Amino acid sequence: METTRKRTTGWVVMEALRAYGIDTVFGIPGTHNLEFYRPLGALGIRPVTTRHEQGAGYGADGWSLQTGKPGVVITTSGPGLLNALSAAGTAYCESRPMVLLSPGPALGAEFADIGTLHETKDQLGAASAIVEWGRRVRTAEEAVQAVHDAFELFATTRPRPVYIEVPLDVLEQETELPDSALAPRHFAAPAAPDAAAVAAAAELLAGAASPAILAGGGSRAAAAELRALAERLGAPVVTTLNAKGVLDESHPSPPDPTCASRRAGASRRTPTCCSSSAPSSARPSSGHRRSTPAAA
Repeated sequence: METTRKRTTGWVVMEALRAYGIDTVFGIPGTHNLEFYRPLGALGIRPVTTRHEQGAGYGADGWSLQTGKPGVVITTSGPGLLNALSAAGTAYCESRPMVLLSPGPALGAEFADIGTLHETKDQLGAASAIVEWGRRVRTAEEAVQAVHDAFELFATTRPRPVYIEVPLDVLEQETELPDSALAPRHFAAPAAPDAAAVAAAAELLAGAASPAILAGGGSRAAAAELRALAERLGAPVVTTLNAKGVLDESHPSPPDPTCASRRAGASRRTPTCCSSSAPSSARPSSGHRRSTPAAA
């Protein structure tokens, strides 16, 4: 949708998201959220329209898994937002990044209970009970700051969904917010693990008789490293549902002869399991197993 270009709060919110690399959003256009949709064509953002907001939420979640970028969901106020919260709940439990955008009651109309279109008693409270944090902004500056805060969360801590509510009158207001305020920010990387602890773990694995790797959702950003570790140890890999596909399940993971020689005579030791960083609670599913002469 591209109509008369007005730099509204909705426009700068989408512009800030585009600056962070978001080129696809999921949702359903509605009476109240058009200012989020209006700039999409000009900004080069592809809207994916679903038949139900729950589908938009899960579509955004799946897109995030495939691209590594946060999924973005645009809903209309009230029932539209509530429909998307099942997907937000899943993203929260599985520690996946998502941004939910929705208009809210105009400033001063909160809890008015006068029967306006899509009026909901407390949609901010409903969403905040599901996501990592929910925020109702009052200005264009606060709206853009909320976008920056969301991406700081995704980059530096456990990634989980957030909800940004923009009052309808604020959403439609024109703004002179400078381009510099929309530029993506660079955030400090999470603290590295203790080097001594990593060295101790490596020594333990190198001497293990029968190491195995349990790879969770946290390994999706380290597929090459996971494969190298499996091949180095000659270890079978089992994945949780969130890590499915991180390593080809037909990959044989042949043992490294030098590692195997170090494990010679260690058959009486307790088998060691190396678990990747994965905040998921998903059930383990079968991964790949190293090949054997019989299988060949």
